[in-house]
Amino acid sequence: MIPLLLAAGNPGPMTGAGNNTYLLAAEGGTAMLIDAGVGAQGHLADLAAALGARHARLTHVLVTHGHADHAGGAPALAAAQPDAEFLKHPWPEEDHRYPVAWRALCDGDEVQAADETLTVVATPGHSPDHLAFWHEASRTMFTGDLVALGTSVVIHASRGGNLADYLHSLERVLTFNPVVLLPAHGPCVEHPQALITGYLEHRRQRERQVIAALRAGHTTVEAIAESIYHGVDAALMPAARENVLAHLEKLAEDEAPAPLQKQIREAMAAWRKSSTSST
Repeated sequence: MIPLLLAAGNPGPMTGAGNNTYLLAAEGGTAMLIDAGVGAQGHLADLAAALGARHARLTHVLVTHGHADHAGGAPALAAAQPDAEFLKHPWPEEDHRYPVAWRALCDGDEVQAADETLTVVATPGHSPDHLAFWHEASRTMFTGDLVALGTSVVIHASRGGNLADYLHSLERVLTFNPVVLLPAHGPCVEHPQALITGYLEHRRQRERQVIAALRAGHTTVEAIAESIYHGVDAALMPAARENVLAHLEKLAEDEAPAPLQKQIREAMAAWRKSSTSST
């Protein structure tokens, strides 16, 4: 299996150089695409050229999750590639934004195309519908937004993200003993065990920082985020606050020490109140 990386053409503060999509195509046969991109004309043209060079027909688009930079290109792809079927784990609150005929994927399902078989691995946490796709023969996993080399992953707690689920998903990926991870952002990961182990320790460190901020008297999500992420680019602070909220929710679920429980509940309640009033 030799996946072809096709850049989605959407660089930005939260996407870095932009999303990676991956094409698997059998010469003269069928093809599948991992993630739909955003519908950029350059991406659609690159895909058409790659299919043409291989005399292949796109039959499957596997979407890791319903965030716009992964699923938003589905309608444009459907128009340009009418033979393609679109597959993801359901997330009704988001899926209706992308009007294609979605086929539901669940943990353990297998998808066959391009002379390859990919196994669906449920990896929720970054979003409730997040999936990874496992290629057993090469021990390669397409990981969507589960990891990104050189940076951490945002847990969108206000939009269905869950830190406890995310940590469990990282641990689950380790059980596959992958050789290579192909993420949706950044370069391929050639040392998965080291990266994921580092991710788990990073989250443990962040939790300790959140607890320290609470004990220092920081009583809101905003104040905790500012104390931990002081000096971070202002464009990234909304993501930092989401991460703080995710840690607070995990601490609440874990039944944090009694002196902190009241502070945690009050910080989360204040965040929800301010979020509701601003919508």
